[in-house]
Amino acid sequence: MIRIDKIELPLPGWEELRKEARAEGYNFIETLAVEWSTAANRFDAAGETLLGVIDQGILAAVGGLNCDPFVADPKIGRLRRIYVRPNWRGRKLGEALVTALVDRARAHFDTVRLRAENAGAARLYERLGFAPIENPDATHILHLFKSRLRA
Repeated sequence: MIRIDKIELPLPGWEELRKEARAEGYNFIETLAVEWSTAANRFDAAGETLLGVIDQGILAAVGGLNCDPFVADPKIGRLRRIYVRPNWRGRKLGEALVTALVDRARAHFDTVRLRAENAGAARLYERLGFAPIENPDATHILHLFKSRLRA
């Protein structure tokens, strides 16, 4: 059974995930490891979360939501450190993980930004409603429109 949970590191499969990401040249997972171990980023500020996709007790994918550190607006969130292990790709785990992160973002943020690391990731984000942008700190943006009830 596959599930998406709020996580704290390390978990079973964490070291393998780190190794696989490093082998593919994705250094952002090492950044996640360092920031977690030093408490520089534990995804614990208001509206933030670190989620993991757990398959049979093993960490198959990871992704986080932070306040965007590249802007001075607390209503802008950022999806970060999203990685799906190679043996779990093609099962829509990335889509489920990003959807879960965006769902959580709706409660706290008006906008979510991110940086796509490759063309496949960019296609996924665009399929989920993110628009490409030209910005030195982000490649994609999603405006979250919260419904407002009228009295």
